Amino acid sequence: MKQTDDESLALSLVRDDLPFRLQRRVGLIPEQGLGTMRRAVFFALLAWLPIVVWAMFTSRILPGTVDEPLLRHFGVHVRFLLAVPLFILGEGMLHQQSTTLTPYFLTSGLVQSAQRQDFVNIIKGITRLRDRTLPWVLITALIVAWTILASVTAGSDLGHEVNWASIDGTGRLGFGGWWFMYVSRPIFIALLAAWLWRLILMFILLKRIARLDLAIVPTHPDGAGGLGFLNRLPKAFSLFAFAVSAVLASRLAHNVLYHGVDVQSLKLMLTVFLIVLVGICLAPLLTFVIPLAAAKRRALLEYGALVGEHGRLVRRRWILGQTEVDDPLLQAEELGPVADTLALYEAVRKMRLVPIDKSSLIAIVVPALIPIAALFSIQIPIKDILIKIATALF
Repeated sequence: MKQTDDESLALSLVRDDLPFRLQRRVGLIPEQGLGTMRRAVFFALLAWLPIVVWAMFTSRILPGTVDEPLLRHFGVHVRFLLAVPLFILGEGMLHQQSTTLTPYFLTSGLVQSAQRQDFVNIIKGITRLRDRTLPWVLITALIVAWTILASVTAGSDLGHEVNWASIDGTGRLGFGGWWFMYVSRPIFIALLAAWLWRLILMFILLKRIARLDLAIVPTHPDGAGGLGFLNRLPKAFSLFAFAVSAVLASRLAHNVLYHGVDVQSLKLMLTVFLIVLVGICLAPLLTFVIPLAAAKRRALLEYGALVGEHGRLVRRRWILGQTEVDDPLLQAEELGPVADTLALYEAVRKMRLVPIDKSSLIAIVVPALIPIAALFSIQIPIKDILIKIATALF
């Protein structure tokens, strides 16, 4: 296996982007490392603690104090105590996966030496795109627009989560509601948007790599032409999938428990949500469909011709008894017995068109299903839910 000492090929989708640089400047991120734990605690407390303290001092947190106490709004607590820390902790997983997998395109031989410079240029291009300011300006504009929209629709379902902060039923918000609308929720939206941007970066990266003349091996034992190592990539998005699903499920749980919503009526919406979430997280790997399909079509013809010729020679030599047949193909150690030759063709036939296997799906589906299962357990025995999930997965 070839080795590369070029550390610039270990691309991180987290380090050195604009938020990373700003957080390092104010000391949230140390000179070495990502500082994920300290940032997770800091932003969770920044988003959650002020609204809880205000709700406690104004008697708006426990049932029996106001019609919509803060304690019953599960989505608020899950969003800031669970999703926000998980978004940040997940950055460490994404950093580790991206810096490990990108150099492997070279060390595995998938990117041939003749295209090494093209590969290096792709990495540099994604690095420049990651470090640009414009995407974060657009994200900031999105957050501002969403915050303004939420503030002018505080009486609608969009503003239902701040009913606990309404003063005397006038719709005017107290400090806790103000903090939630203009500090806490923007923090959550910013982290969510950052993950979506990183998914886009990963998609662009793999799309550009897929356009190279990759040395795909149709008989590779990983069943994906040598790209099977990418099936580990979805693990980097496991915490993201869990966090997003938990936020949605917790908001719906409030409606089920306190507003008479039947959990069965949510099946279609949650099914669509699950399909979209899984599709978003696995979309980067779909960029290899075209090169893998082309390699498989070509290999089926090539290995089909090889197996056919090998079979004809074997028949002439051992069935028809033509002892003068002494073709080098019969002596090739790489091919071995007829059974081994057929195994090569069978490996080509079974090659997947995407570097996605069951473990890839489980890495996204299971974390996303856990909060949904908890939601359904409000009205359906958890045993029945687990049996249905296990049946669907296995």
